[in-house]
Amino acid sequence: MGWARASVGVVAIAAAAALLLSGGQEADPRTPPALPGMPPPFLGVAVLGEGELTAAVDAYGNVVDLRASGPAGRALIENPADRQAAGTVPGDTGIQVWVRLGDGSTLPMWRADEVRQHYLPGTNVLQTVARFGSERVRITEAASDGVLVIAVHSSAAIEVRANEELDCERGGFGRGVMATCGVNRTHLFPVCGSKCVRIAATSDRRWLRGSRPLGSGAPPWAREMYERSLLALHALTDRRTGAVAAGARDGWAYVWPRDAAAVAIALAATGHPEEAELIVRFLLGAGIEQAARFNGDGSPVPGRAAQGDAIGWVAAAAQAAGVAGSARQAAHILAGGQPIPWRDRPDYWEQEPGDYLGNALASTDGTTTSLYRLESSRRLVRRLGDPGSGLDAAAAWGVRPFPHPSLYPAIRRTLNALVAAGGRFGITPGEGWDGGGDPWSAPTAWSAWSLAALGERRQALRLLQALRRSATPAGMLPERIDAQTGVPRSTTPLAWSHAFAILALRELWP
Repeated sequence: MGWARASVGVVAIAAAAALLLSGGQEADPRTPPALPGMPPPFLGVAVLGEGELTAAVDAYGNVVDLRASGPAGRALIENPADRQAAGTVPGDTGIQVWVRLGDGSTLPMWRADEVRQHYLPGTNVLQTVARFGSERVRITEAASDGVLVIAVHSSAAIEVRANEELDCERGGFGRGVMATCGVNRTHLFPVCGSKCVRIAATSDRRWLRGSRPLGSGAPPWAREMYERSLLALHALTDRRTGAVAAGARDGWAYVWPRDAAAVAIALAATGHPEEAELIVRFLLGAGIEQAARFNGDGSPVPGRAAQGDAIGWVAAAAQAAGVAGSARQAAHILAGGQPIPWRDRPDYWEQEPGDYLGNALASTDGTTTSLYRLESSRRLVRRLGDPGSGLDAAAAWGVRPFPHPSLYPAIRRTLNALVAAGGRFGITPGEGWDGGGDPWSAPTAWSAWSLAALGERRQALRLLQALRRSATPAGMLPERIDAQTGVPRSTTPLAWSHAFAILALRELWP
């Protein structure tokens, strides 16, 4: 790419871009090393957008995932999750900012002395500030009206790089500003940059002002988490179709019924009934018995069978959004008038089929509740009839959103035991979890919601403080967090983690 020798450089990339081919180009590439205490390059830790063009940005300001047709649409940047996990992401992946220093060296942001990242207040406009000795580089990124904008401020020469196969098509923005990108032909639009960022920030703040606030007693940190979580959901929900991407990342940019349903419940509770209804209608039209996850166009994603909690979650969301009179009525319709098929199915752990607690609670079946009350009189284990399967954080679902009052004593004991066994960054899905000891933000957040509803305010606040510690500096909640360092280990942000954080905060400060 050519050099941009200016104090301000802006790149506007239109939504009509062709597929960017990044990754898999070398025999055995290695992901560049992370700065101390930070995630590796090319693992997204922030999201840009407002429900159309959606981008993920890593901790160094690189755009590492880009989807033009909605958060759950087709990827324009190839950045496979398995390569991220294996540490084999090529160094030319995505869209990057490099800086030429006074000594003649040209370095990427992950070679800086220090990098900090934050959102502009009340927006999904992200700023990444890197320090190279006395030189500072400020990257401002936003996605709005189908255009990705990268504005770079520095007294040094800057360069915006993309993989050599990048070949973007022309596209329009606003009143006709055109954007083109490709090999050695990135066009810079300083005027569009400030205008596009301003438009994105204004749009985000307007949407956020329409949200129902927390109660007057909520402390500043709770309000910050609440607003940031709302904006995360705003970015990950397709504003045209209601398709909710679980995350802005390869392998997660799909619609899981339970994740999307949790988002609908949160949006309904926060004063966004239209978005909640749109999500529910997407789910009702997706044929949720066909698969575990769905593309943004509603088609099933092959490879994973329908899971045993989907009908229950969608039914609860339908009630919350006012689409159905009751969850039981909606579940009856979704199940075709038959009992909800929860037995011998995978649960949210997405492993082998079985008779699992979470699926049973979501089935709204009184007989199921009785079985669990008899077999797990003091605490709730994951597999029906298997006391050795360990306590399961899905016990919380029996309070919110599937209330089973007869199980409340056992749920209270189960959740308190899991909290006691947890660490400073939260809890795992359960005692039998075989995915390592790293905490997960979603079980931590949904347990806080239900503990708050049970009157266990101290325990709920303990879990919310764990979420605060596990959040990125920009306030995003990772799916998994390194139990020792607090560094994100997986998809960031995760939609349903933010949904449950919202619901827990509203339970504490309605």
